[in-house]
Amino acid sequence: MSNRIAHSEVEHNKALVADYYARVWNAKALDALKDYVADDYIQHNPHLANGRAALEGFLEGLFGQVPAGRFTVARLVAEGDLVVAHTLFQAHAEDRGTAVVDLYRIRNGKLVEHWDVKEAIPEATANGNSVV
Repeated sequence: MSNRIAHSEVEHNKALVADYYARVWNAKALDALKDYVADDYIQHNPHLANGRAALEGFLEGLFGQVPAGRFTVARLVAEGDLVVAHTLFQAHAEDRGTAVVDLYRIRNGKLVEHWDVKEAIPEATANGNSVV
């Protein structure tokens, strides 16, 4: 038996992450968090505690401070049980934004582990290429 995850499951994992950004982060539907994130969510962001409840508390505060904040997904890459999302987060429409790369581990149709790196979008780049 192969350890490879079927192509359809990898595509389902990508769709799950895309929906998570659209529904939870952009639509601010905190009640939907349970549909996407496991109770025992493992967090590698050093500023957040483990668990879905900790993420929910963080999002409540963030959404209150940045009600117009939204993610634009530029690309999703998946392999096995991992999905990488390369996104642009903007606090408001005029915000240059932040490039964010999130890495999620998915098990049984839920996000179970998360890592991220962030970089402010510069005014200009030496090469003329966009960051996202």
